[in-house]
Amino acid sequence: MGRARLTELRGPGVHPRPLDARALAALAANPGCHRRALLDGAGIDKGALARALGSPAAYGQSQFALVRGTAFEARVKADGGTELLRLVHERLAPGTPAPVPEEVATPDLSAAGPAGRAARTALALREATAAGGWALLDHPMLAVEVAGSPAYVEPDAVVVHPDGSWTVVEIKSFPMIDGSADAAKVGAAARQAAVYVLALEPVARHADARTGRTVRVRDRVLLVCPKDFSNLPTAAAVDVRKQLATTRRQLARLTRVEEIAAALPARTTFDLRLADDGKTATRPPEELAEAVEAVGAAYAPECLAACELAFHCRTRARRDGAVEALGRGVRGELGGLRTIEEVLAAAGPDGAGPADPGGGADPGEEDPAVVALRRAAALRAEALAGAAVPAPRTEEPGCR
Repeated sequence: MGRARLTELRGPGVHPRPLDARALAALAANPGCHRRALLDGAGIDKGALARALGSPAAYGQSQFALVRGTAFEARVKADGGTELLRLVHERLAPGTPAPVPEEVATPDLSAAGPAGRAARTALALREATAAGGWALLDHPMLAVEVAGSPAYVEPDAVVVHPDGSWTVVEIKSFPMIDGSADAAKVGAAARQAAVYVLALEPVARHADARTGRTVRVRDRVLLVCPKDFSNLPTAAAVDVRKQLATTRRQLARLTRVEEIAAALPARTTFDLRLADDGKTATRPPEELAEAVEAVGAAYAPECLAACELAFHCRTRARRDGAVEALGRGVRGELGGLRTIEEVLAAAGPDGAGPADPGGGADPGEEDPAVVALRRAAALRAEALAGAAVPAPRTEEPGCR
């Protein structure tokens, strides 16, 4: 019943769009957004939906960046991954015997469909672990459950060590200059890698039981980037324990997709009714907007860098005067105040705080958010009243 409902939400004949680790990391960062959880869980193309709504988002990598990243990854994995394995050994296993290229296993992971590839990956990991040598898995497929729905993610590589441990490898095209890279980009890569580590954990438990060896997914991943301004690879070990704990906790908080879908009006659908070209949406934007608004959202400015629907949600948040449009930090400081209008009213000398559900006295006198707003408004008024532009001193020469 739940799967059939999700198919209805996509529309007849529309194949589900797969989730990737980048989307899962963004979803875990905002678990309160039922809109994204439902659309991603149902496999709906949010980019196409945003364009049909008239709010396309400039989200995603440019074609140039994709081509550059593909070329760099091919260089890192050339010659059977010799350079990649050298970096893994150098950064994560110093003091142990180095991998011999001719003895490194590189199993074939091809299979029909993502579920078949995930099963083939699990088998290859188990066999490589039992063999007790080095192994390199190029683009393995892993399964992870998100809000009750299976999602398949594909890391750049997973390396099996002779001691039975597994390392996730992330290959990025941004540079690592003098041994360090842009902190924001490294953080995004760490959150993405944490999804892969999370997906590997149940596979490791199964391999442990089947092989009799102690199998461990390392919580330090290898980040491979171009060195300085060249195209030569360098690497750094990145500790993802914090990101792993956060991702595990946030994904566990997500409401099941079937529960969100069941709360929608019976005829709700996100079908774009594509024309014969398979690209042009023929459904009226007003109908689509009504369907989208039927699902609760949790907009924040951070969504602009992580979700295709962010511009649509921002427009609605600004139209409604929602304080969420100012950012999560501001939203948390304002307590029960939900709109900009309420905030401005509370900041006035006779302003009141949020309505008291018990019908008691005006809570504005005790609400710390209201008290802080009034104090800030008073300080602003005082500063503006006493502000005066000083006249230029006659003994000083003017600007030339």
